[in-house]
This record gives sequence, structure tokens and C-alpha cells, in this order.
Amino acid sequence: MDVHVTNSTVRGTTRAPPSKSYTHRALLAAGYSDGATVRSPLVSADTRATARAVTAFGGAVEPASGAAFADADALVVDGFDGRPSVPDDVIDCANSGTTMRLVTAAAALADGTTVLTGDGSLRSRPQGPLLTALADLGVRAESTRGNGQAPLVISGPLDGGDVAIPGDVSSQYVTALLMAGAVTEDGIDVELTTPLKSAPYVDITLELLADFGVEATPIDDEGNALDGAAGAAGFVVEGGQSYAPTGGSYAVPGDFSSISYLVAAGAVAAAPGEAVRIEGARPSAQGDAAIVEIAERMGTDVEWDREAGVITVRRSDLSGVEVDVGDTPDLLPTIAALGAVADGDTRITNCEHVRYKETDRVAAMAEELTKMGAETTEEPDVLTIHGSESDLRGATVDGRADHRIVMSLAVAALAAEGTTTIRGGEHVDVSFPNFFDAMADLGMAVERDDASE
Repeated sequence: MDVHVTNSTVRGTTRAPPSKSYTHRALLAAGYSDGATVRSPLVSADTRATARAVTAFGGAVEPASGAAFADADALVVDGFDGRPSVPDDVIDCANSGTTMRLVTAAAALADGTTVLTGDGSLRSRPQGPLLTALADLGVRAESTRGNGQAPLVISGPLDGGDVAIPGDVSSQYVTALLMAGAVTEDGIDVELTTPLKSAPYVDITLELLADFGVEATPIDDEGNALDGAAGAAGFVVEGGQSYAPTGGSYAVPGDFSSISYLVAAGAVAAAPGEAVRIEGARPSAQGDAAIVEIAERMGTDVEWDREAGVITVRRSDLSGVEVDVGDTPDLLPTIAALGAVADGDTRITNCEHVRYKETDRVAAMAEELTKMGAETTEEPDVLTIHGSESDLRGATVDGRADHRIVMSLAVAALAAEGTTTIRGGEHVDVSFPNFFDAMADLGMAVERDDASE
């Protein structure tokens, strides 16, 4: 689908979608339980993939109160109680890397063989370190092509043990091992061989596990317990635990990765004297809440009422800053879009791992913003947007089949002269299915068609 966004202003109140990261983990945690209800879930292409995996392992995921799945305000999960069955068929993770990694470890618990695959993009993403870790724990864990990429073949059962894994490729490897390790017989001790990147995503996991009654502990290099994942040398999760949320249900918080586009839209295009008001922004372990502080550093007039969960953003003159995205990789596209509108240079550092997402997001933002008239410099681990040398204008750009690229380019298009056509607009379904509806309600001049080739 082509989406056409014309220079326009925005104003009014909108609500953040539920967190994709929390929804994935909550659905699988409910699957590990003997049954639980996930309230306020994000129902998207990615989270549906996780729901299908829970079902494939012998569970069931159904909307509450007879609602359509897409409109469900709660999902009732009949869990497999820590003992996944061998699936009847291949598990298709579609485009969801989170599903692939978390479910790979879950598959290791089954007493038999599971095959996992995905679309072309997912089959190009690295899974090797997780496969090696599972193999070291005594599980058959192989890439059918021998390249560390899906399709994957996993044969359990996994009993637990000690394992070493790098921390700088994907925090999801750690999450997968911790979630599965809690229901093994022996538990799992994870040693990190390289410093952990994206630590806030592991904090999300630790927070959610605690809400499901599961204890996992980050430790330093002397084995002492830490308060959070940052700086951890490893993690310990005891075996024989049970997943059981208080009261049998769990509520998903709002998604700060998605909130970032709403904050950015207000920063670059709020109507004079007006504001964009974002509801559902309650504090949680999400590292992407850093977008509020980053936008403020760039000069944005932004207020966050944490108790009410409301962010208010007014248009401001922006200035470039330097931002380390080692812990917040999903913010890179949003920051790049802001940088294209700001004065001076916006330098995004520690971003090499962002090249291994749905697409190479560093290259994608550099190349697509350049089509719109931005000046950029791309290095292996740094992306610099030269805002003072940029003059954004409408162009035809490629969303790279990546939801975050599409939404970030739409933000930039608000501030560009003329109309920008974004190819692949339908991919917002991955994390923010009603993104363009929400933006249109705020005043974005947007048209959609199905003329994509």
C-alpha cells in the first residue's frame, strides 16, 4: 500500500497503543502458565505470531467476551503449564523476530522436534548465538542452511544448566533463556561473554516475570544480585517455578516505541499555539521512554505527567544532539526523523546492532531521508543527520517493509514541502495498526491506496 503524506499540522488528543514488547512476553508467559488473561494487549501481525505459537504448543488464545480477535480488549490464554507439546506443523513466525527468539527456547522444552520459519526478512536475521547456547545446554538446535538463520530445527527436552552467550547481538536471547529456564528442572545460569546492549528490554522481561510470580536475578561478575539488567555479567533463574499472575490476569502498558512517533509528530508539526496530547504513557521498564528526554534535549516543549500517564508536546525549534542508542535501538528511526528537521547535527551512536532488525535501519533511514533532501553521513556504528544542510521536500520513499521506517518517514513527511509517498504503508500493522488513522485524527493530511507494485 502506498501512503501519501502532505505537509500539515497536528493537534488534539490520542492514545498510545499497548506495548508490543510486553504483549509478546505476556502471551508466552500466559502460555507457560496453566491459564491467564492478558488485558489491553496489542493485537498486531507480530503478536498474532506469538499467539499462534502458544496454540501450536498445545495452548489456546481466544478473545474475551466473544469479540473479534482484532478488536479484543483482553485475550484469554489456556496455557500448556510449562510443558509445550510437539507442534503438529511448522511454526510460522512471519516477520516477528521477538516471536522467533522467544519461541525457539520454548520449543527446546518440548520432548520432540519443532521447526520454526518466517518470511524472507526474518529468515535473514541472526539466531546463531541462541542456537549455540541451546546446543551447549544439550538441545539439538540447528539452522537448516547452516548459517545461523531460520528455518530452525529444535529438539528437546531442555533440562537447564549453565550457558554463556554474547550480550551485544540481541537481548532477546537472554529473555528467551530466562523465560524457558524458569520451568526447566535445573534452571539456567546465563553468563554474558560481551556487555549487554538493550538492557531495558531485559528489564521489561524481569518486570513481567515478577508479575507472573517468576524470579530471575541479574548478577555482577562476583555473583552478587543487581537491581536491574544494566551492567549485568549474567542472570540466574531457578528451575521448577510456575507462571501465575496475581488474580489470573495481566495488563499490558502503553508502548513507548510507538509513543515516540507521536512525540516526534508534535515536536515537528504541532499547530501554532496548540499541542499533541498522548494518553496511556504510564511509567514502566521500557527504555524507549527515553524519547521524552531526548526530545526535550533537542528543544521540544514537552511535559510528562507520569501519574496521569499523559504526555503533552508543542512544536518547538529543534537543535541537533548526540544520542547513544545502545539500549534503545528502536528509537533510531524516530531520532533520525527529528534530526532532519533540527538545526545542526544529530549524531546517533552505538547503533551497529540496529542494522540487524527487520531491515538495516541505519542504512534505511540514511538513504530514504536523503531522497527527501536530508544530508546524512553513515558509518558502521554512527548515523549523523546534518539538519542545517537539510531541506526536506516530498519524494517517493521505500518503507523497507519495516513498520518503524514507515512511521518515522511519515513524521518527516509532516515537515517536508509538498507530498511524500511512502511505499509499504501496510507494515505499520506490525506494531501500531491504526497509526495512520490516529495521525489523520490529529490532522495529518494522509491518503492511502493499494497501488504499490
